[in-house]
This record gives sequence, C-alpha cells and structure tokens, in this order.
Amino acid sequence: MLEVINVSKDYPTPRGPLRVLSDVSLRLEPGQAASIMGPSGSGKSTLLHILGALDPPTSGTITLGGSNPYRLQERQLAAFRNEKVGFVFQDHCLLPQCTVLENVLTPTLVARSRNDFISRARSLLDQVGLSERLDHRPAELSGGEKQRVALARALINEPALLLCDEPTGNLDPRSAETVASILLELHERQTSILVVVTHSADLGSRFQLRYEMGDGNIKEA
Repeated sequence: MLEVINVSKDYPTPRGPLRVLSDVSLRLEPGQAASIMGPSGSGKSTLLHILGALDPPTSGTITLGGSNPYRLQERQLAAFRNEKVGFVFQDHCLLPQCTVLENVLTPTLVARSRNDFISRARSLLDQVGLSERLDHRPAELSGGEKQRVALARALINEPALLLCDEPTGNLDPRSAETVASILLELHERQTSILVVVTHSADLGSRFQLRYEMGDGNIKEA
C-alpha cells in the first residue's frame, strides 16, 4: 500500500519559503492505477519525486509497503528506490551506448545473478513489441519505441510502485496511444501501484482513479 499523509513541500527563495505542496494525502492499494492531472506549476512532478523517494517532503509522511523511505540511510534509500520503485520519465533517459536489452537490464546491475533478469527482460521487451530490437541502440529507435524500452526497464525489478511523469508528452498522437495502451495492459498483469502524471486528458481519462492538482492541493476528479 502507498500512503501519503499531510505531505507539504517548501523550497527556499530570497523572499522566503515557497510552498509547492500543501497537506497532500493519498492512499492507493496494490494493483490500483491513478492519473494525476493539473496545470504546470501545480505540484504534480514534485509529488511524484516525493513518492519515488527522490526528494524528501518538508513535512508529512509517505510509506510504501509500510516502510518510510526517508527514514533510511543513504545506501538503504538507494536500494529502496532501485528495488521498490520504477520510473518512466517524459524523456526516456536511455543510455545511448547500450543496446535495448542492456538498457532494460541496467537496474539489475547490482544483482548477484542476472540470468533470471535476462529472461525477464526478453519477456518484457516481447510484451512491449520490441523482441526484434534487442541488439539495436536508442539512436535506431523511434520516440515511441524508446519509451517502450523505458517502460520495460522500469518493470524489470517488479517494483511495488511504478511512477510515470508525462510518459506520452513527447510523442505523436499515434505513438502516444500505443504507449498508453501498452502501459495499461502491462499494469493489468502486475500487482504494482501505478501513478501517472500527465497533461493529456486522453491519457488521464483512461484511469479509473483520477486526481487533479491545483495550488499544491489534490482532489479526486
């Protein structure tokens, strides 16, 4: 379970603290999927970074599976992010020098044995329609294909929480539709919690749970 309780986030400015999030509370169960929409500057990405254990809140608590990542030591926190959270960003963030298969495997580099991961990576790439592209490099892929690689990479460690920040934001309408459909189809086979931040009304409306953010607050749509 993901539980967010009264989370606020301030950033220092010359004129004093700037509040970006204000007493945000949210609760999602394993297997649930939610979209979060709102205008630029409403706090969507800030909330996503806090959920992903990338940026601590100023106040309030977040727990994933009963564990508060911000109480962990730095090494434990890094392991928590790697094992428990999968990320898909607007920019796919693939390593240009690595093949498709190698990119998917990058989160597993700290694992003692990679044999099982190689099999899983091949399976995920097959599920996203890229089984014929294992040895290709990102420069040889379209934007939609790169994002599908990023999705497979985010799922390689079977994370408890999958976070997507504008996953279709840089794609043409056809590629965006393909990526959105694959994302939702894959999630139906997972027990993870899925949270997607998006400006796209088409993507946001496809989720059973929908939230809107404005002025640092969140409410059900």
